[in-house]
Amino acid sequence: MTSKSDIQGNEMSALAEEFGTPLFLYDADILADTYHGLRDLLPDTADIFYSLKANPNVSVCALLNSFGAGAEVSSYVELVTALRAGVAPEDIIFLGPGKDERELTACVEAGIHAIVCESLDELDQLDALLATAGRDGFPVLLRVNPAFGSKGSGLAMGGKPRQFGIDEAELRDGKHRVAALRNIRVQGVHAYMGTRFLHHEDVVHNTRQILATAEDLAGHLGFPLETVDFGGGLGVAYFDNEEDLDLDALGTGLAEVLAPFSARNPHCRMIMELGRFLTATAGTYIVRARYVKNSMGESFVVADGGTNHHMAAVGVGSFVKRNFPIRHLENRAAGETRRYSVTGPLCTPNDVLAKKVRLPEVRPGDLLAVERSGAYGPTASPGLFLSHGFPAEVLVHDGRAHLIRERDTTEDLLAKQHLVDFRTPST
Repeated sequence: MTSKSDIQGNEMSALAEEFGTPLFLYDADILADTYHGLRDLLPDTADIFYSLKANPNVSVCALLNSFGAGAEVSSYVELVTALRAGVAPEDIIFLGPGKDERELTACVEAGIHAIVCESLDELDQLDALLATAGRDGFPVLLRVNPAFGSKGSGLAMGGKPRQFGIDEAELRDGKHRVAALRNIRVQGVHAYMGTRFLHHEDVVHNTRQILATAEDLAGHLGFPLETVDFGGGLGVAYFDNEEDLDLDALGTGLAEVLAPFSARNPHCRMIMELGRFLTATAGTYIVRARYVKNSMGESFVVADGGTNHHMAAVGVGSFVKRNFPIRHLENRAAGETRRYSVTGPLCTPNDVLAKKVRLPEVRPGDLLAVERSGAYGPTASPGLFLSHGFPAEVLVHDGRAHLIRERDTTEDLLAKQHLVDFRTPST
């Protein structure tokens, strides 16, 4: 893992002074290199869709869309975000296990590429909604929870009991219910087996299995195979014992799987959806040390931001705390290092950004940078805990720093609360 203290010639320490801390910084050049690096390796028949859940900032979405990425959204606000970012409706899919009527209606009105339905009941609900609206032929993908399991995933999302998708066996048995739909046009299959895959063999294996399942289901249920979303879940190496994906091997392996599928299904659109992979390495979380203290022989840095902004760094889902890459931003003469646990300002012992990480001497006021923080930072963190609010976000593009999210203020946090006057007697 490489590191640097500037973004396109802008010193991170200077950006921290200008925009304050805590702060998320994103490098547009890294976003571009990551997207195009993968795009160049994939067959032309495979489209890349950006999964907004990883980082739903409208400017991040717009930048990726300018490169050619579509959008995978999972809420009404994410749908509006993608549209405002300039993503064409025909390049948007909407998935999620608990869509409400407003979300389904918004998808229909926007004319997106497809709604990904995750239960037979959802298919019935959407069919009824379309009938009431006098619409028919709306495109739908069936999210299938395949009978086969995945391997190599940091978090399995298919191939076992899950709230996502329709079990393959249930879908086969429900052939009559799918055939009874009058206002929906089933046009394909979606499957997402897991996340944080770091071995190309696992991605290729899963893709091969998903494509085979899609062809089989299309034949069994009797619908044209016009779209297959074969997921993605490409991982990023965060920890010392991990290595990034071998992209050349991944590209070669996927081409060997996708080419024969395309030959058999020349009119089928193939989608690879990616979130973390596209944005993680482009982001850095900057915090400032407030205090440095010793407790029972251990050294602690208490910083102005922590897991309230970067819950991913706490190691959720891991039995052992492992550290994201973190480094010191101060330009001091090289000296001895020591081990520090870097914590945030929260009143919980779980607020630990890095545990016993080796750093040069840290003093109050020093800046620390948590790298590979462009995905699942604010979007997956308890930003309202202790009412600290969410930090500013800055995107550096063509050497210029753009504020793409303002820091929450006290008034922002209190604006939607209502004070009841308990001193006035009720009448």
